[in-house]
Amino acid sequence: MMLRTTTSFIVLLLLARWLGKKQLGQLTFFHYITGITIGSTAAEIAAQHETPFIDGLISLIWWAVLTMIMSYIALKSPKMRVLINDSSTVIIKNGELSVQALKSARLHMDDLVMMLREQSIFSIQDVQYAILETNGQLSVLKKPAEQGSTKQDVKADVSIPPHMPMEVIADGAIVWNTMEELNLSEEWLMKKLRKKEVEAVQDVYYAQLQPNGSLYICVRDKDL
Repeated sequence: MMLRTTTSFIVLLLLARWLGKKQLGQLTFFHYITGITIGSTAAEIAAQHETPFIDGLISLIWWAVLTMIMSYIALKSPKMRVLINDSSTVIIKNGELSVQALKSARLHMDDLVMMLREQSIFSIQDVQYAILETNGQLSVLKKPAEQGSTKQDVKADVSIPPHMPMEVIADGAIVWNTMEELNLSEEWLMKKLRKKEVEAVQDVYYAQLQPNGSLYICVRDKDL
């Protein structure tokens, strides 16, 4: 049983890497049920001694192959893509709720209102478009009057940051890869720490360099 479990684990790991991030992200119902089936098959091989090992392994690998074949077909053929993955459904268009679209998606108003609340929208009249995606998530475009202002609206600085926020200290140790990538020195880092009244790198649990050059610091708990 240990050999069966170990082999199933390795095969499942390899198949997961082979199927790629799209499958793991379960972007559609097809990917969702495929992921469940692959996991269930692997569990059956590992835990059920009555299941022929080779037969189960062939079934697991062949299911992954079929998934890749269907994904390739969906990639090449728009018609097959709709057949396999379905298509998005417009629930609200130009501020008007479509009852027919709700019925087609098998949603009732409680479902729709809940999905809107999850996006901090409590009134349907604030919505310009609402689209039910193939993964079951609701994409919402608010009416212009309800949208938040952007930096361009208030004429704020919209220059592109030189880098994304990057960690420079993790668990009391300097992250040298980041320091080298950003061409930073240990002396520079210590000056930043002393401005925050931190004398040693070991006292810092986490530090992150922000795009504007400031340093976010989380000091280690003295009692730990």
